[in-house]
Amino acid sequence: MPEPTNGANGVHIDDEDIDFSDIEAKYAVRFDEGLDDVIVVDNVPIIGQDRQQRLFETIVKRFKSHAGIDVDVAGMHIPYGEDGQSKGYMFIELASPEDANLALRLMDGYPFDKRHRFQVNRFTDVEKLANLNDEYVEPEEEPYADKEHLRSWLMDNAGRDQIVMCRGDDVQVAWHNRSSAPEVVHNRERWTESYVQWSPLGTYLATLHRQGVQLWGGPSLDRFMRFSHPNVRLVDFSPSEKYLVTWSPEPIVVPDNAPLGPHFFSPDDEGNRVAVWEVRTGHLLRTFPVVQDEAGAVKGFSWPMLKWSGDDQYVARVQVGQQISVYELPSMGLLDKKSIKIEGVADFEWCPLGDKDRDAIEAWGDGSNPPKGAKKPRDNLLCFWVPEVINQPARASVMSIPSRDIVRSKNLFNVSDCKLHWHPQGDYLCVKVDRHTKTKKSLFCNFELFRMREKDYPVEVVELKDPVTAFAWEPTGNHFIVISSNDANLGTQAPGITIKTQLNFFHLDPKKGDFRLMKMLDNKTCNTIYWSPRGRHVVVATLGSSQKFDLEWYDVDFNHEIRQGGISEDPAEDVKLIGSAEHYGITDLEWDPSGRYVATSASMWRHQLENGYAVWDFRGQELQKQVLDRFKQLLWRPRPRSLLTKEEQKRVRRNLRELGRQFEDEDLAEESNLALKNREIYQRALEEWRAWRSHVKAELEETRQDLGLDRAQAEEHLALPSTIEQEATETIEEWQETILEETEEVIV
Repeated sequence: MPEPTNGANGVHIDDEDIDFSDIEAKYAVRFDEGLDDVIVVDNVPIIGQDRQQRLFETIVKRFKSHAGIDVDVAGMHIPYGEDGQSKGYMFIELASPEDANLALRLMDGYPFDKRHRFQVNRFTDVEKLANLNDEYVEPEEEPYADKEHLRSWLMDNAGRDQIVMCRGDDVQVAWHNRSSAPEVVHNRERWTESYVQWSPLGTYLATLHRQGVQLWGGPSLDRFMRFSHPNVRLVDFSPSEKYLVTWSPEPIVVPDNAPLGPHFFSPDDEGNRVAVWEVRTGHLLRTFPVVQDEAGAVKGFSWPMLKWSGDDQYVARVQVGQQISVYELPSMGLLDKKSIKIEGVADFEWCPLGDKDRDAIEAWGDGSNPPKGAKKPRDNLLCFWVPEVINQPARASVMSIPSRDIVRSKNLFNVSDCKLHWHPQGDYLCVKVDRHTKTKKSLFCNFELFRMREKDYPVEVVELKDPVTAFAWEPTGNHFIVISSNDANLGTQAPGITIKTQLNFFHLDPKKGDFRLMKMLDNKTCNTIYWSPRGRHVVVATLGSSQKFDLEWYDVDFNHEIRQGGISEDPAEDVKLIGSAEHYGITDLEWDPSGRYVATSASMWRHQLENGYAVWDFRGQELQKQVLDRFKQLLWRPRPRSLLTKEEQKRVRRNLRELGRQFEDEDLAEESNLALKNREIYQRALEEWRAWRSHVKAELEETRQDLGLDRAQAEEHLALPSTIEQEATETIEEWQETILEETEEVIV
């Protein structure tokens, strides 16, 4: 092979004699030096070059707001394919390797939008991939394992509900039976270190521990997710169970050797006390501080600190006197990147998502191609109120989100305080206004009632002359109940004082079209209201008293079956007391999801007097009562919204009497089985007693024969009563009959 030559002058040149070291040094790529501050971000939106600048600016803002990292647009590079579209990933050169480590921890798994969740890796990890074996190895096939259904409890053949009970160190999950004791399906010791809580739809059971919160679900209640928030004390789920908020009285501390990743706190979270988590992934979305005064004490803290919109799209908090901050989910970024400035704002509440709203959302879909005739769902609404300032009256306003438009506002005068009460279906809003007289020596109450389903949201006013201590809407109807009092001892905390109250029933008058008083009952001691989740029936109770423990059951539509859908001539006759009872030491009361049963309990967390629980039917008939030492808590497991269509639900209501017989037969069978079981126990005890008597009689006869005595001599010698033979041969059985239930049916 000829040596290389220079064609110009014929000089022979050998490449090996040329020194390329300076060129190689200049253009060498050093993976170990200078690239530790470069990261690769996957799952970036695919765009054209015309949208690159806008995307870069958005990513810069997200890195700044979520991770506190300053990114220079000049250090960002995104590759493009032959079609002119980006390839879905990009390179970012940060200011230091420390920023790269922080981005890896905080931005990995970050939800950029609904379709894109970032995956962040170090650029130097490419070296590791370069050393991988290129030979393909068939992975081992793992055996398929069915995952437990998180709502399996809804498939119970008997349609029973579940309860969870805490007693001492034990936590039990059990099926509720009408007449017999609960059927325990899970019993674990030290399952929680404080209390337990069901999620709003009953999917998860939350337990609290020193290390954080754990969620359990499925038929075996295995652990679904854990959230590391040390010394957590309070938890709050979003309405759809997508997110979880936790609070600890101790500020977050992140040690130097703390684990990294989206599931853990970062140095930026230090000092905060409230955390927001995504339930499905366990990712930490954001943390918040709690306002403290100069002495370090918590100032004006109330739970829940963060309040959720009905559809889980937004969560908001109020900074009293300044603003309302609304955050979008799942990014937890401020809506429109700024808070809503409202000078003097005192409080706010979101409008719940009612059945009508859910139906509209399902019919509308994503809005790209809604079906003909489908009505667009209304925006999220929140109501806030502002107290009086100098010459400006107090004000209650309803705001639409995300537009921030004020859709209705009402001025209020002589205001001492306000409470906001949304109807559970979002149909009405009650602004309870505590007003003072001009002399400011006495208080009275006004109800500003907004009709949120009507045009322009009309408002009517209902006035009460006495202070109001409790208010509650009927969950599925047009009634509300108010407890008021003119007792001179109102507000006194001295023990042994029972406040006299009045019970007021209101309804929407179908003739006049406005809210009117149906009935007022005086000389009561009740102070709390508990509506059935199905409406119509309500329990009023006296809680927190050391002398009174009254329970009263009312039916607010007593003549419904007689009227057959007609309008009542005398609304007061529709309010009937259908049951009354007393539970000594009662501290808590809760309806089951079906509205058939009420559970009352006396918790050792409040006192040590006859702790335990009782279960009643919706008419106040006691079904079960258990006095249990160290009893703490009983909660019914919530149920999600029914999957039946409106037509199917109407068909069930039409055939309710016929379908109800099946459940009545099952209840009777259960009671019969329980009676049979008790009968068997009695017969067994009777047979054991008879066998013992026969044995004693035989021993007596054997002793008499051994002594050679006749019967009279044996009685005298053994000092036996003369009626021993009669006692040994005579059996007396005493039966007691108890009426378990008596039903009166009106036949028209």
